[in-house]
Amino acid sequence: MLNAVDLEGRPFHFIGIGGIGMSAIAYILTKRHLPVSGSDVRNTHITQKLQTLGAQIFWEQNAENLDYFQRPQQVLSSTSDPEKAGATETAVLPQVICSTAIQPSNLEYQAAVRLGCPIFHRSDVLAALIGESAKSVAVAGTHGKTTTSSLIGYLLVEAGLDPTIIVGGEVAAWEGNARVGQSPYLIAEADESDGSLVKFHSHIGVITNIELDHPDHYSTLDEVVQIFQAFVDRSHHMVLCIDCETTRTRIEPNSAGGSISTYGLNRELNPDYTADSIVYGSAQTTAAIYEKGQLLGQLSFSLLGCHNLSNALAAIAVGRRLGLSFETIATALQTFEGARRRFEHRGEANGISFIDDYAHHPSEIRATLASAKLRAAARDANRRVVAVFQPHRYSRTQTFLEEFSRAFDDADCVIAMDVYSAGEAKPADMNGANVAAAIAEHHGNVSYQETLVDVAAYLKATLKPGDLVVFLGAGDLNRIIPEVLVHFQQTAADRAEVALR
Repeated sequence: MLNAVDLEGRPFHFIGIGGIGMSAIAYILTKRHLPVSGSDVRNTHITQKLQTLGAQIFWEQNAENLDYFQRPQQVLSSTSDPEKAGATETAVLPQVICSTAIQPSNLEYQAAVRLGCPIFHRSDVLAALIGESAKSVAVAGTHGKTTTSSLIGYLLVEAGLDPTIIVGGEVAAWEGNARVGQSPYLIAEADESDGSLVKFHSHIGVITNIELDHPDHYSTLDEVVQIFQAFVDRSHHMVLCIDCETTRTRIEPNSAGGSISTYGLNRELNPDYTADSIVYGSAQTTAAIYEKGQLLGQLSFSLLGCHNLSNALAAIAVGRRLGLSFETIATALQTFEGARRRFEHRGEANGISFIDDYAHHPSEIRATLASAKLRAAARDANRRVVAVFQPHRYSRTQTFLEEFSRAFDDADCVIAMDVYSAGEAKPADMNGANVAAAIAEHHGNVSYQETLVDVAAYLKATLKPGDLVVFLGAGDLNRIIPEVLVHFQQTAADRAEVALR
């Protein structure tokens, strides 16, 4: 087995290539003209895009998929030596790439082990890409990683720096979750969920906040802090949010002498980058931005809420570290439209607005619903915010049940459904009904609808004109949005037809 990822021509095979993190890396490798294949159980726009670029996709995760590599393959060399460049015919075992979701019982994984394929975690490939980039920026944190890394990536694109970007959400500006640039700049979302932060050696690291969010991997907050500290110790320069008490009080400077910039909205903490004269509007956020006490200028952008202003401060801190003028930064951020499933407006029908959000931790839910309340109240003080919640993972739901129960204050009514397991075994004493009951102890309008079918039927029967409905969760809840949206579009059309008679 190899002990290092080979980016010079050896094939890559991804088990679960359609996942949001796996597909981004597969896209980068495919665009670099490296041989890429993979398997998945669903054909999506993401896998279709990879196929169009030349990736070989198998639609079942079977051992037979690796038979593809038992016959001679065309192996491409990415070497810069013209005499060595090109393709050769040879039978070569692929580098097999897995995410944490792939279990040892997976038949395709077992076949890779039997064949002696080099097997790497997704984060190993990301670490190799970060390591070869002279100007890499890795964005970590319990919340806000995707938005912050997307903001930084968009900023560098608009500034003409042509970065490579790898994020955990799809962004319209580069039509997906990844972008290939030709410069030394690489922006990557760095996930702490499985401890892989310790693998990354970045030019600039960002930490947005630190909380316990993955009790399936960590037992205590102390363990989480240790992983983030290792990330700090491997970064040349750190950008830290000091509004987060854990980040502020428990993260130490890089022992090798790396430098630190801080940001935050609490000006009493004296962050290097902060904001004043803040206006949280229903369509945009505006603020005066300061750098080490000096006014840089005014920022206006379309993302809502204090959490997104904090994310913007992180992007400003990185941009300034890279030598960009504030005028360039502010102009770019003004046109950023956000990432998919981050308070994404999916449509409006019969006076009802539909918002899709990835929030699956109590802190994220509170922040998202605060933004929803702000938007709803701007149109009508009596407009309802309807929260539809799909708990994600039994381990997280059990650990944070009390916090979840108190996270819905800004919703006028709550619909909770059963837990999306994400592959975890179901405990005997935990289901969505428990979650609904816990929320109902602190909220007067809670309904439990077990399945997606039940939720869709309930929404069709109970939503009314003026509602702003927010779909919350990291599972598959958003699959029902088109169905419910079409239902109310038809309802509005039927009413219009009756009115014309």
